[in-house]
Amino acid sequence: MKKFIAERKLIYALKGSDIKNEFLIGICNPFKKKFNTEDVINAADFYGCLVEFSGLDEQGEIVYGADSLQAINIASDVEVLLMRLSKKYDFFWSSGEPYFDE
Repeated sequence: MKKFIAERKLIYALKGSDIKNEFLIGICNPFKKKFNTEDVINAADFYGCLVEFSGLDEQGEIVYGADSLQAINIASDVEVLLMRLSKKYDFFWSSGEPYFDE
């Protein structure tokens, strides 16, 4: 298991299922990336930050920011990612309460 700089444990269930499982959302360290285009002179660096879902059958997602702080800030807004996945899953806090207000 990777070491995350921040993490949140939640519970999920497939839509229409009563079977609930725990999963972990983890944010990895930001990494520097070079703006990749030949049209830009003096291309600036930018930063990416991987958000992983451990225990959920979904791919992680890399978000990008102008610097490492912005990349972490964007990555920490996991509600945006979970809202997209909520078409397939219902999410709950560890207490069993729904993650999103209906």
